[in-house]
Amino acid sequence: MYEVTGRINGKARESANRMPISDKFTDTVAGQLHIASEADIDEALSSASVARTEAPLTSHDRADILRKAARLLADHSDELAEQQRVEAGFTVADGRREVDRAIETMLLSADEAIRFGGESVPLGSAPNTKNRMGITIRKPIGVVAAITPFNSPVNTIAHKIGPALAAGNAVVLKPAEQTPSPGNVLADVLFEAGLPAQWMHVVHGPGETVGAALVADDRSDYIAFTGSTATGAAIHRSAGLRKTQLELGSISCTVVAQDAVIDKGMLANTANAAFRKAGQVCTSIQRIYVHRDVEQQFTEAFLATTGALHVGDPSDSKTTVGPLISSQATDRVEAWIKEAVASGAELLIGGTREGTVIQPTVLRGVKPGMKMHDLEAFGPVVCIYTYENDNEVIDEINSTPYGLASGVFTHNLDRALNLANRLDVGTLHVNGTSSSRVDIMPYGGLKASGHGIEGPAYAVKDMSLETLLSLEWTS
Repeated sequence: MYEVTGRINGKARESANRMPISDKFTDTVAGQLHIASEADIDEALSSASVARTEAPLTSHDRADILRKAARLLADHSDELAEQQRVEAGFTVADGRREVDRAIETMLLSADEAIRFGGESVPLGSAPNTKNRMGITIRKPIGVVAAITPFNSPVNTIAHKIGPALAAGNAVVLKPAEQTPSPGNVLADVLFEAGLPAQWMHVVHGPGETVGAALVADDRSDYIAFTGSTATGAAIHRSAGLRKTQLELGSISCTVVAQDAVIDKGMLANTANAAFRKAGQVCTSIQRIYVHRDVEQQFTEAFLATTGALHVGDPSDSKTTVGPLISSQATDRVEAWIKEAVASGAELLIGGTREGTVIQPTVLRGVKPGMKMHDLEAFGPVVCIYTYENDNEVIDEINSTPYGLASGVFTHNLDRALNLANRLDVGTLHVNGTSSSRVDIMPYGGLKASGHGIEGPAYAVKDMSLETLLSLEWTS
């Protein structure tokens, strides 16, 4: 039984109020999480609010710390992979990929710390402004409250704290209570890299209490949140005029056009995008729209690829699909599968359950009115639909309340550009799936998928303030 404490002013912070941390595969208690008190949250925010004056850091300092932290993070790869196996149910491959991506995100953030600054504005382009010029000055926004999810307990934290620190902000982090340990490792690595204690704090506990307290406090100048749309909407209401970055839910779709190249690589990428992390990724493929001309070819090949996946114990290096985050989540996904089948959907493969593991499932004939069609599944389930023309598939994808990312497999440039212009999504991946994110890219959603942009170069700008300096002279 291990203990996970908070990090306040660089030191471990215990609490009398604790909650269990479960091993997601065995569904047994593995550790205890120390829940932050109101006093802990107050101390963290108070300290973070004065970080820049009491422990100033230049952009060079911030870049140097982030680079050192990235190198140190690599030394904790095995530890982080094991933490994710226990707390998130991640396979060995998924856990290591999280760490590798977080290292890249921290290095990208270090680059942005060096670039952090304003730009010139050509005021002389206006009439009668011959002797006038403008310069924008970028400044830190203050304290960033980062509230992160269980399904990316290393890299999403890096995407919040890396750009925040690069822009000169202090951070108070609340990791998901299901997966708290990696947040402490990232904080400790930053301290080891030279980050002053006031610049980074970790408070643990449920979002309904600890997260809500962070959001409600006006000393949180910027709230960066990844999670459900319902929680994101509540945060947005509570934040008022303060800036928020909200990466929320999705029903992510991928289109297989009639000219798609359906080969082993494409099928492997599609299955991985559907079932990695047990489908618990906001860009996981929930719907695949297949053109009628290639429906039989794709479906048969995709089912064969799905059936070959190794499912079960995430400690087995062969496993590619592990457990869901809880027995409650498993109950829900199982119930939705059964509801769809009872309502006329065809179960093509999977659908069975053992403990918190659901076999990768493919359904056909899912229709509006079924939960598996109308709501975000967040589980290892894919629904296959057929279509006959691009207008039909555009209307289908745009009919969801979400707009995070989509993918299309096609070599027709007209089709790709038409979809890019007409789909209401933040990202369209051509010859890639909805889950083809690279950490350097801008990443954000439309509609109920939220607002604000991740990706270090873009987040740094959003996590800062801008002042225009207007200069006029006589000659």
